[in-house]
Amino acid sequence: MTNNQILLNEIINQEFKESNGFNNESTFFEYFSACQVLKDYELSSEEIENGIIGGGNDGGCDAAYLFLNNEIITPDQLGTLTCTKGSSLEFIIIQSKKTDKFKEDAIMKWKTVSQNLMDMSKDIANYEKRYCEGVRDMFMLFRDTITKLITKQPKIYIKFYYVTLGTEVHPNVKEQSKELKQVINNLYPNAMVSLSFVDSDMLMNLYSSEPDMSILVDLADQAITLGNTNEYVTLINIAEFYKFITDSSKQLRKGIFESNVRDYQGNNSVNSCIADTLRNKNKEDFWWFNNGITILSDKITLITSKKLSVDNPEIVNGLQTSNEIYNYFSENIERLKDEKRNVLVRFIVPTSEEVRDDIIFATNNQTNIPKSSLRVTDPIHLQIEMYCKSRGLYYDRRKNYYKNQKKNVSDIISVSFLAQCLISILLRKPDFARARPSTLLADEETYNKLYNNIKDLSVFYKVGKIGKVIQNNIRKTSDWTTAEKSDVLFYLIYGVMVQKLKKTKISDKDIMDLEIDDITDKDINDTKDIIYKRYKELGGNGRVAKSSTFVNEIDVLLGFAEGNI
Repeated sequence: MTNNQILLNEIINQEFKESNGFNNESTFFEYFSACQVLKDYELSSEEIENGIIGGGNDGGCDAAYLFLNNEIITPDQLGTLTCTKGSSLEFIIIQSKKTDKFKEDAIMKWKTVSQNLMDMSKDIANYEKRYCEGVRDMFMLFRDTITKLITKQPKIYIKFYYVTLGTEVHPNVKEQSKELKQVINNLYPNAMVSLSFVDSDMLMNLYSSEPDMSILVDLADQAITLGNTNEYVTLINIAEFYKFITDSSKQLRKGIFESNVRDYQGNNSVNSCIADTLRNKNKEDFWWFNNGITILSDKITLITSKKLSVDNPEIVNGLQTSNEIYNYFSENIERLKDEKRNVLVRFIVPTSEEVRDDIIFATNNQTNIPKSSLRVTDPIHLQIEMYCKSRGLYYDRRKNYYKNQKKNVSDIISVSFLAQCLISILLRKPDFARARPSTLLADEETYNKLYNNIKDLSVFYKVGKIGKVIQNNIRKTSDWTTAEKSDVLFYLIYGVMVQKLKKTKISDKDIMDLEIDDITDKDINDTKDIIYKRYKELGGNGRVAKSSTFVNEIDVLLGFAEGNI
């Protein structure tokens, strides 16, 4: 074995033992591989796990993800999905095997599944017995997304990643990869198809690479500061700013935009004006025509009078300007060396988390942004984060903040997961939680019931902690498929609480009085068996989990009639 193979085996073994959420090293390796391959997309651990669809009848697809302009797409977003002309649509499929070889069989499976499920003339429903639900759903999402966006002519990228601890690829396997590309190009002639063999050396390189936590930036001149190292106002050459917001592969650093609550709006009138200024106003300085950019940071260090080191930068205002600068130089890379124009940038180190949230809210509330996008800046979410953190549960209000601090995945809870747990338990809607994970905070009435009407922070902690305990339990159920785990999870969270509290209409007061330690593995496993059995009897698929009647079935099975208790 090579050094990298030995080291990777040790890394995987250690991280598997620390993970507390996988039943064996093989399933953990699927998660580990996806984390490394998708590192540049800066997904949360939850988003990575949701894409793991492998198991029996997976057609060689251990994991699959769909991205529109580098943003992950989920089925509940399809109805409102839109994009600008020429946007990037990426379908990524990963096969992960903790072996030291690359085999032809994996590529052959990909050829077959592509011929069967990527062909729009074929009904995916006809392959119900051949491919598992998770695989069918992902390929259906890919097809539906293309159909939805076809008039926008998105650029389609289909990327396969074959990950092992091997060191070399046999010529026959490489030939199979050429045949796979041909199969897909016959179906999608304009698609760009690639297959990457991720061997032990490449996997170690991916594992060793970390997102830049501290970025150096050159200034056009000395920054304005009132003797305060917590704030700088400065001009930065737009070519230098392009380098600041891109990584070594010339892609946008996604992480620095996480706190900007609006999405890039594409070719609207404002952005067209910004783009026109960049293209045509070369004799006037850019900052004359632009409001500038606001960047928050954990720490700013003045290296020289014209150079700053910025720790954990977050662009909270200026996303549209940043994207247009990125687009301009991506299309005219040769202009970087001669660029003379500047952009106005404000760097701020907030004095507290409350101030940080106030800045985000203020800078994004000056224009028309849906209120739901600003939810996580509400004081309640900071309060939840602080309360949970002091008890060893990390509320990921700032996406990937705790993941980047190397906190255990099993102790991190996302904003959407907590909302799903709250809706399942307090509103008795596990079907809603399962079917609409990305839109839970958009409804004003639901949001107020969950966050504004609950005054005791222990409710959020207890619901989140119980949700994680049950999620970790269900992950280790080795004889369930990934789709089955997703389907049953929120019903199990609801069912366990119903069993423990002996009622179906659960209030925040009931949660306050509950002792978490009173919920045992036996409680979870007994309820799990009851729910799973009925789920399978009704069909055992997503339609059952997303129906509004399955929760009534659970009440009856557990000995309660909905509305009576």
